[in-house]
Amino acid sequence: MRFRATVENIPIFFREFLAFQAQLLPSLAGLGIIQAIEKLQKKCIIKFTEDEMHIICNDDANEGGIQVWSYVLSHKDDPLLDLRSNAENKITVSLSTEALLSALRSSSASASSSSIAAAILPMHEGDELVMKLAKKNDQAVLSFEMFGVTRSGRKVRVAHDVRIDVMRPSEVDKLREPLCPEPDVTILLPQLQKMRTIVERLRPLSDVLALRANNSGKLQLAISTDTVKLETQWVGCPNPSMRQVSDETVAELEENPDPDKLFFVHVSIRSFIKFLNSHVVSTTTIACICQNHCAILYVYIGDVADAGGVLTFYIPTIIDDA
Repeated sequence: MRFRATVENIPIFFREFLAFQAQLLPSLAGLGIIQAIEKLQKKCIIKFTEDEMHIICNDDANEGGIQVWSYVLSHKDDPLLDLRSNAENKITVSLSTEALLSALRSSSASASSSSIAAAILPMHEGDELVMKLAKKNDQAVLSFEMFGVTRSGRKVRVAHDVRIDVMRPSEVDKLREPLCPEPDVTILLPQLQKMRTIVERLRPLSDVLALRANNSGKLQLAISTDTVKLETQWVGCPNPSMRQVSDETVAELEENPDPDKLFFVHVSIRSFIKFLNSHVVSTTTIACICQNHCAILYVYIGDVADAGGVLTFYIPTIIDDA
């Protein structure tokens, strides 16, 4: 088994969890996708292939049952990895999101001021970060190595190992995305950061959030308790088509669809806020509502037509037995 990659842009690796080849180009992208995943789950599954990297959070113990199934593509003109394994050149590992975040911070020249490596060994642009699969003391690790030059001109090497568990092919075969019905409505969400500000204010008032939308561009976020009822509404949101069935089948299922009919799901407000943490990577986010079943939320990394990857959040509905 062999695995080696060169990380092109550590801050964007924070954001997109991917970039292999060329030189580092510092940016203010922040902690991005890794930070969002770390807030969701303490361990995640990463599947490396020659063309894609998949990040999976499917722990049943997650707040509100939320799951994330995502992928990030390689650069079109360059191979993603030098990767060889007996499982069709695919390697799937389980690791601590907190440890991974710490490794990337310590390797980054533009990490936060809390990063010891950034404080002691400030780097110039043009440094290289190599990530590879290794075995140390009979323990599999992802080894991150930073090679660079300090501002004083001294060459340095910073290394950080993250313990991992390499999954067997039989375990990988059991990984399955949630099965969901055809969405009742699909709608383009407003900026997630603005939505997050609103939902954060609703959180102290209720544990359950109603997400409603129709096929005329109306979107609503609402809470309802014995003591308070609040609703925020957007209008004019586009309704992109993401149906996976033919138009004829849709016509049979919906002879006279009412575009003003609101479809809804009730979800854990804490789960929804964890989804909204992905605002740091989102350029476009599309929500699909499967009434009485779940909300499916697609966070695109880059423009939809040329997206570098997609984070797919599944948030199951909360059934009110009252």
